[in-house]
Amino acid sequence: MKVLFIGGTGNLSTDCAELLHRRGHEVILLTRGRSAVPSQYRAIVADHKDPTAMRAVLASATADVVLDFIAYELGDVQLDHALFAGRVRQYIFISTAAAYVKPAPRLPITEETPLGNAFWDYAQKKEQCENWLREQWQRARFPVTIVRPSHTYSPRWFPNPVSSSGYTLAARLEAGKPVFVPGDGGNPWTLTATSDFAVGVAGLVGKDAAVGEAFHITSDEALTWNQIYAETAAALGVNSPCILKVPVDFICQQCPRLVGTVKGDKAHPAIFDNSKIKRFVPDFQCRKPFCVGIRESVEWFRQHPDRKTVNPEADAEFDRVTSAWLAQGGK
Repeated sequence: MKVLFIGGTGNLSTDCAELLHRRGHEVILLTRGRSAVPSQYRAIVADHKDPTAMRAVLASATADVVLDFIAYELGDVQLDHALFAGRVRQYIFISTAAAYVKPAPRLPITEETPLGNAFWDYAQKKEQCENWLREQWQRARFPVTIVRPSHTYSPRWFPNPVSSSGYTLAARLEAGKPVFVPGDGGNPWTLTATSDFAVGVAGLVGKDAAVGEAFHITSDEALTWNQIYAETAAALGVNSPCILKVPVDFICQQCPRLVGTVKGDKAHPAIFDNSKIKRFVPDFQCRKPFCVGIRESVEWFRQHPDRKTVNPEADAEFDRVTSAWLAQGGK
């Protein structure tokens, strides 16, 4: 099949494109031209938010299946619908498990758990997109499949509640700088390797029975934030990391930007029932535990030391929270 990725070089999409290519599909990547596209894929360049440019490049790039990894607002999926309705066999919208109501009314979370994140506009916008796409499926059978990843990491990431991409958390741990976990750090949290996530997504591509359905695709392994930080420090060879346990409301008071990502997501227990994706994709199984995945991240950065970039905003937020907490006698 011809598979079109809208956004195909990011954290989530890179392994998905690679796996589909290995399985013999023709992979087409539509990007804004800011990242290099591997030579095994066909590359087309356009701004996803420019309808005229999109129509022009898609006139010569037909596809059986479209996966949109960068649709974040209602206008994005409405444009996709205008471009692809009646032209594709399947449209896969990459949503987010953050759209589930927080805290979840019961665990594990299933696809029937209500949506409705009251704290994070990102999750609210994804839910709005989902609702509109479901209406198009019910009204005119627009062939949508919804995928909800949770906290999914590649070797370029060090998962944490502030900003996982890049080397910020690792750099702070190595330098002995304080970092923080939300609350007592004991809430269970699910991390999924992108290589495992890709198996679930690839198995849904072209599957007619998946049209009109929603799936989360996550690992069955849940670790506490304390365990996640301990594994990260061990992988880095840091023996005595400075990890502070900071109340959620204090974090959000110091850094209002973190209300969404912390209070609206990572401070709540997240354990998922993956039985639905396993029924539809029998070969889906998360084979990479975090203790292995985080060591791959450490090795990747050590092989690419020029990419050990620190996000100034995230670094400042770690400083702001930890300094304020220590100043009032917190530990």
